[in-house]
Amino acid sequence: MRSLSIGATGMLAQQLNVEVISHNIANLNTTAFQRRRPEFQDLLYQNLRRVGSNSSDAGTIVPAGVQVGLGVRTAAVYRITEQGNLTLTENPLDVAINGNGYFQVDLPNGDTAYTRAGSMQLDADGQIVTVDGFSVDPGLTVPQNAIDISINASGEVLVSLDGQTAPQNIGQFQLATFPNEAGLIAVGDNLFLETPASGTPVSGTPGSTGFGTLQQGFLETSNVNVVEEITNLISAQRAYEMNSKVIETSDQMMQTVSNIR
Repeated sequence: MRSLSIGATGMLAQQLNVEVISHNIANLNTTAFQRRRPEFQDLLYQNLRRVGSNSSDAGTIVPAGVQVGLGVRTAAVYRITEQGNLTLTENPLDVAINGNGYFQVDLPNGDTAYTRAGSMQLDADGQIVTVDGFSVDPGLTVPQNAIDISINASGEVLVSLDGQTAPQNIGQFQLATFPNEAGLIAVGDNLFLETPASGTPVSGTPGSTGFGTLQQGFLETSNVNVVEEITNLISAQRAYEMNSKVIETSDQMMQTVSNIR
Protein backbone atom coordinates (compact mmCIF):
# COMPACT_ATOMS: atom_id res chain seq x y z
CA MET A 1 0.00 0.00 0.00
CA ARG A 2 1.40 3.36 -1.06
CA SER A 3 -0.15 5.06 1.95
CA LEU A 4 2.31 3.31 4.29
CA SER A 5 5.37 4.84 2.63
CA ILE A 6 3.56 8.15 2.04
CA GLY A 7 2.75 8.42 5.74
CA ALA A 8 6.36 7.56 6.60
CA THR A 9 7.69 10.37 4.41
CA GLY A 10 5.27 12.75 6.11
CA MET A 11 6.46 11.71 9.57
CA LEU A 12 10.10 12.15 8.55
CA ALA A 13 9.35 15.60 7.14
CA GLN A 14 7.62 16.72 10.34
CA GLN A 15 10.43 15.25 12.42
CA LEU A 16 12.87 17.51 10.54
CA ASN A 17 10.44 20.40 10.96
CA VAL A 18 10.46 19.92 14.74
CA GLU A 19 14.27 19.67 14.74
CA VAL A 20 14.55 23.03 12.93
CA ILE A 21 12.06 24.64 15.32
CA SER A 22 13.92 23.25 18.34
CA HIS A 23 17.19 24.65 16.95
CA ASN A 24 15.57 28.07 16.64
CA ILE A 25 14.25 28.00 20.19
CA ALA A 26 17.57 26.72 21.57
CA ASN A 27 19.31 29.77 20.06
CA LEU A 28 16.79 32.28 21.38
CA ASN A 29 19.53 34.13 23.29
CA THR A 30 22.37 33.60 20.78
CA THR A 31 23.83 36.90 19.60
CA ALA A 32 22.75 37.76 16.03
CA PHE A 33 21.29 34.28 15.43
CA GLN A 34 19.12 34.07 12.32
CA ARG A 35 16.22 31.65 12.49
CA ARG A 36 15.75 28.79 10.03
CA ARG A 37 12.67 27.68 8.10
CA PRO A 38 12.27 24.28 6.40
CA GLU A 39 10.82 24.06 2.91
CA PHE A 40 9.17 20.89 1.57
CA GLN A 41 8.31 19.55 -1.88
CA ASP A 42 5.99 16.80 -3.06
CA LEU A 43 7.64 13.65 -4.37
CA LEU A 44 7.31 12.05 -7.82
CA TYR A 45 3.91 10.99 -9.10
CA GLN A 46 2.80 7.69 -10.58
CA ASN A 47 0.66 8.13 -13.69
CA LEU A 48 -2.03 5.45 -13.67
CA ARG A 49 -3.72 7.24 -16.55
CA ARG A 50 -1.67 9.96 -18.19
CA VAL A 51 -3.37 13.31 -18.67
CA GLY A 52 -3.55 14.43 -22.30
CA SER A 53 -3.29 10.91 -23.71
CA ASN A 54 -5.69 9.68 -26.41
CA SER A 55 -8.69 7.82 -25.06
CA SER A 56 -9.92 6.57 -28.44
CA ASP A 57 -8.97 6.18 -32.08
CA ALA A 58 -11.05 9.27 -32.81
CA GLY A 59 -8.45 11.45 -31.12
CA THR A 60 -10.35 12.25 -27.93
CA ILE A 61 -8.06 13.35 -25.10
CA VAL A 62 -8.13 12.42 -21.43
CA PRO A 63 -8.88 15.73 -19.66
CA ALA A 64 -7.60 14.95 -16.16
CA GLY A 65 -5.91 11.56 -15.90
CA VAL A 66 -4.95 9.71 -12.73
CA GLN A 67 -1.83 10.75 -10.81
CA VAL A 68 -0.97 9.29 -7.42
CA GLY A 69 1.54 11.17 -5.26
CA LEU A 70 4.27 9.36 -3.34
CA GLY A 71 4.72 11.70 -0.39
CA VAL A 72 6.91 14.61 0.62
CA ARG A 73 10.60 15.41 0.87
CA THR A 74 12.72 18.22 2.31
CA ALA A 75 13.83 20.73 -0.32
CA ALA A 76 15.80 23.19 1.81
CA VAL A 77 16.22 24.78 5.21
CA TYR A 78 16.30 28.53 4.64
CA ARG A 79 18.00 31.06 6.88
CA ILE A 80 15.83 34.12 7.50
CA THR A 81 18.22 37.11 7.36
CA GLU A 82 15.83 39.58 8.99
CA GLN A 83 17.70 41.78 11.47
CA GLY A 84 17.18 41.20 15.19
CA ASN A 85 16.64 43.88 17.80
CA LEU A 86 19.54 45.90 19.22
CA THR A 87 20.03 45.57 22.96
CA LEU A 88 22.07 47.96 25.08
CA THR A 89 25.11 46.45 26.84
CA GLU A 90 27.24 49.59 27.48
CA ASN A 91 30.34 47.49 26.77
CA PRO A 92 32.64 49.63 24.55
CA LEU A 93 33.75 46.56 22.56
CA ASP A 94 30.20 45.39 21.82
CA VAL A 95 29.30 46.55 18.31
CA ALA A 96 26.03 45.90 16.49
CA ILE A 97 25.44 46.26 12.75
CA ASN A 98 22.35 48.34 12.06
CA GLY A 99 21.53 47.33 8.49
CA ASN A 100 23.29 45.17 5.90
CA GLY A 101 26.72 43.65 6.29
CA TYR A 102 28.93 41.16 8.10
CA PHE A 103 32.14 41.54 10.05
CA GLN A 104 35.08 39.77 8.39
CA VAL A 105 36.98 37.37 10.63
CA ASP A 106 40.41 35.89 9.86
CA LEU A 107 40.47 32.19 10.75
CA PRO A 108 43.69 30.39 11.80
CA ASN A 109 43.67 28.33 8.57
CA GLY A 110 43.78 31.49 6.44
CA ASP A 111 40.10 31.49 5.44
CA THR A 112 37.83 34.47 5.96
CA ALA A 113 34.63 33.92 7.91
CA TYR A 114 31.72 36.30 8.31
CA THR A 115 29.60 37.13 11.33
CA ARG A 116 27.09 39.65 12.65
CA ALA A 117 27.95 38.87 16.28
CA GLY A 118 29.83 41.97 17.41
CA SER A 119 30.77 40.85 20.93
CA MET A 120 34.49 41.63 20.66
CA GLN A 121 37.39 41.61 23.10
CA LEU A 122 41.09 42.48 23.27
CA ASP A 123 43.82 39.85 23.19
CA ALA A 124 47.17 40.01 25.02
CA ASP A 125 48.61 42.30 22.30
CA GLY A 126 45.66 44.70 22.37
CA GLN A 127 44.24 43.48 19.06
CA ILE A 128 40.46 43.50 18.64
CA VAL A 129 39.34 39.86 18.32
CA THR A 130 36.21 37.71 18.57
CA VAL A 131 35.35 35.71 21.69
CA ASP A 132 37.36 32.84 20.17
CA GLY A 133 40.44 35.03 19.67
CA PHE A 134 40.11 35.41 15.89
CA SER A 135 41.24 38.72 14.42
CA VAL A 136 38.55 41.01 13.01
CA ASP A 137 39.39 42.63 9.67
CA PRO A 138 41.38 44.83 9.20
CA GLY A 139 43.26 43.84 12.38
CA LEU A 140 42.98 46.82 14.71
CA THR A 141 45.31 47.11 17.71
CA VAL A 142 44.51 49.29 20.71
CA PRO A 143 47.57 50.90 22.38
CA GLN A 144 48.30 49.74 25.92
CA ASN A 145 48.09 53.30 27.28
CA ALA A 146 44.57 53.82 25.89
CA ILE A 147 42.06 54.92 28.51
CA ASP A 148 38.93 54.98 26.35
CA ILE A 149 37.70 53.41 23.10
CA SER A 150 35.10 55.01 20.85
CA ILE A 151 33.65 53.44 17.70
CA ASN A 152 31.54 55.73 15.52
CA ALA A 153 28.76 54.83 13.08
CA SER A 154 31.15 54.61 10.11
CA GLY A 155 33.36 52.09 11.91
CA GLU A 156 36.26 54.35 12.84
CA VAL A 157 37.96 53.28 16.09
CA LEU A 158 39.12 56.27 18.14
CA VAL A 159 41.16 55.83 21.31
CA SER A 160 41.96 58.37 24.01
CA LEU A 161 45.54 58.08 25.20
CA ASP A 162 46.82 58.98 28.63
CA GLY A 163 48.29 62.50 28.51
CA GLN A 164 46.82 63.42 25.09
CA THR A 165 43.77 65.58 24.48
CA ALA A 166 42.88 64.66 20.90
CA PRO A 167 41.74 61.06 20.25
CA GLN A 168 43.83 58.87 17.95
CA ASN A 169 42.29 57.04 14.98
CA ILE A 170 43.69 53.48 14.88
CA GLY A 171 41.69 52.26 11.89
CA GLN A 172 38.24 51.50 10.56
CA PHE A 173 36.12 48.35 10.53
CA GLN A 174 35.19 46.88 7.15
CA LEU A 175 31.92 45.12 6.36
CA ALA A 176 31.04 42.62 3.64
CA THR A 177 27.76 42.04 1.81
CA PHE A 178 26.67 39.20 -0.48
CA PRO A 179 24.25 38.96 -3.42
CA ASN A 180 22.58 36.00 -1.65
CA GLU A 181 23.06 36.02 2.12
CA ALA A 182 21.01 32.84 2.50
CA GLY A 183 23.68 31.03 0.44
CA LEU A 184 26.30 31.37 3.19
CA ILE A 185 27.11 28.13 4.99
CA ALA A 186 26.99 28.15 8.78
CA VAL A 187 29.99 26.52 10.49
CA GLY A 188 29.00 27.21 14.10
CA ASP A 189 30.35 29.79 16.57
CA ASN A 190 28.19 32.44 14.85
CA LEU A 191 30.42 32.19 11.75
CA PHE A 192 29.57 31.77 8.07
CA LEU A 193 31.66 30.88 5.04
CA GLU A 194 31.33 31.95 1.42
CA THR A 195 29.87 29.44 -1.06
CA PRO A 196 29.15 29.53 -4.81
CA ALA A 197 25.49 30.10 -3.89
CA SER A 198 26.24 33.21 -1.80
CA GLY A 199 28.21 34.94 -4.51
CA THR A 200 31.43 36.94 -4.14
CA PRO A 201 31.54 39.27 -1.12
CA VAL A 202 31.70 43.03 -1.59
CA SER A 203 33.67 44.92 1.06
CA GLY A 204 32.97 48.47 2.14
CA THR A 205 32.97 50.88 5.04
CA PRO A 206 29.97 51.06 7.39
CA GLY A 207 27.48 53.74 6.39
CA SER A 208 28.40 53.72 2.71
CA THR A 209 25.84 52.82 0.06
CA GLY A 210 24.51 49.31 0.64
CA PHE A 211 26.15 48.90 4.06
CA GLY A 212 24.70 49.34 7.53
CA THR A 213 26.10 51.51 10.30
CA LEU A 214 27.71 50.42 13.57
CA GLN A 215 26.29 50.98 17.04
CA GLN A 216 28.82 50.87 19.87
CA GLY A 217 27.64 49.45 23.17
CA PHE A 218 24.87 47.40 21.54
CA LEU A 219 24.48 43.77 20.43
CA GLU A 220 22.06 42.34 17.88
CA THR A 221 19.71 39.81 19.43
CA SER A 222 18.34 36.65 17.83
CA ASN A 223 15.50 37.22 15.35
CA VAL A 224 13.60 34.20 16.68
CA ASN A 225 9.94 34.93 17.46
CA VAL A 226 8.98 32.66 20.37
CA VAL A 227 5.23 32.85 19.78
CA GLU A 228 5.64 31.99 16.11
CA GLU A 229 7.97 29.08 16.90
CA ILE A 230 5.61 27.61 19.50
CA THR A 231 2.72 27.90 17.03
CA ASN A 232 4.80 26.15 14.37
CA LEU A 233 5.74 23.47 16.90
CA ILE A 234 2.08 22.72 17.65
CA SER A 235 1.26 22.56 13.93
CA ALA A 236 4.20 20.21 13.30
CA GLN A 237 3.12 17.98 16.18
CA ARG A 238 -0.43 17.71 14.84
CA ALA A 239 0.85 17.00 11.32
CA TYR A 240 3.10 14.25 12.72
CA GLU A 241 0.13 12.71 14.54
CA MET A 242 -2.00 12.78 11.39
CA ASN A 243 0.70 11.08 9.34
CA SER A 244 1.06 8.40 12.01
CA LYS A 245 -2.72 7.96 11.83
CA VAL A 246 -2.39 7.32 8.08
CA ILE A 247 0.07 4.50 8.79
CA GLU A 248 -2.20 3.10 11.52
CA THR A 249 -5.22 3.17 9.18
CA SER A 250 -3.25 1.51 6.37
CA ASP A 251 -2.18 -1.22 8.77
CA GLN A 252 -5.80 -1.82 9.78
CA MET A 253 -6.81 -2.06 6.11
CA MET A 254 -4.07 -4.60 5.43
CA GLN A 255 -5.15 -6.56 8.52
CA THR A 256 -8.73 -6.57 7.20
CA VAL A 257 -7.55 -8.00 3.88
CA SER A 258 -5.44 -10.67 5.56
CA ASN A 259 -8.43 -11.80 7.65
CA ILE A 260 -10.61 -12.46 4.58
CA ARG A 261 -11.46 -16.17 4.28
